[in-house]
Amino acid sequence: MTELSLPRIALLDGGMGEELVFRGVNLPWYEPLLAAPEVVRAVHADYIAAGADVITTNSYGVTRRNLAGAGMGERAAELNRLAGRLAREAREEVGRDVLIAGSLPPQSGTYRPSQVAPAAKLEPLYREQAEALYDYIDLFLCETMSTAAEARAAAEAACATGKPVWVSWTLGEGGRLRSGETVSEAAAALEGLPVSGLLVNCATPESVTAAVPQLVATGRPRGGAYANTLLPIDETTEVGWHMEIRRDLDIERYAEHAARWLAAGANVVGGCCGTRPAHIARLRLLIDQISRATGMGTAAHDGRTSS
Repeated sequence: MTELSLPRIALLDGGMGEELVFRGVNLPWYEPLLAAPEVVRAVHADYIAAGADVITTNSYGVTRRNLAGAGMGERAAELNRLAGRLAREAREEVGRDVLIAGSLPPQSGTYRPSQVAPAAKLEPLYREQAEALYDYIDLFLCETMSTAAEARAAAEAACATGKPVWVSWTLGEGGRLRSGETVSEAAAALEGLPVSGLLVNCATPESVTAAVPQLVATGRPRGGAYANTLLPIDETTEVGWHMEIRRDLDIERYAEHAARWLAAGANVVGGCCGTRPAHIARLRLLIDQISRATGMGTAAHDGRTSS
């Protein structure tokens, strides 16, 4: 398993889908890759410029299920490779030594535990997507997993590639997975897999705060969170590529939540749906302030550790 060189506190990028909408690309899932690749590349570049240590490929919606609905199922590998290539081009354009995470998303419905397919059906889909992204990325991020079984299926496929793997679960209110499982139970379901990072994402910051202590207690090298700024989502919410943003959660309020996660022991933070480059720039300042105060280095590439 390849090691990662990252600062002691690593900063992820922010949301992609909502950011594309903010920039006038109001298209679902995979379509921006074809219709506006230059905007996707620019979003990646802006997150790098904002100080992110890790950017994530725009492959979240590039699943065989989504593509098949438009008669494009056979283009799954091609479009995942395009997502990887745009992230690499952005890194080269900006010239900062950031890592690229390959997004492995839910294959059968976001936020919907009841729709999660059996592992025997999920694993080939995850293997296909992981193989397509492999040449472009430094680690895999199995993200927005709503059940322990879904995360296990994604992680098994990702770990089989030999690349480092992080797993991130989405939460309902109260800090539990949307399936009702605790983070501790979900982490235990990954036993035997060389997963080096455990995170939670695409949940309210308040729910994330409740879950972070359980992440830290697992003892994995990396633990942390990237919340959204959306209105709370439950089983009745109609899910699309554009969701309603909370009005009470501005950049400073988001940074206050992230500071709580870091104080609780998280060493990875970032943003999910609704967060923008300005959020990440503010988190960069927060992390650098903490680094100076603790003698851990002051720049994005100081104080690196393997994880």
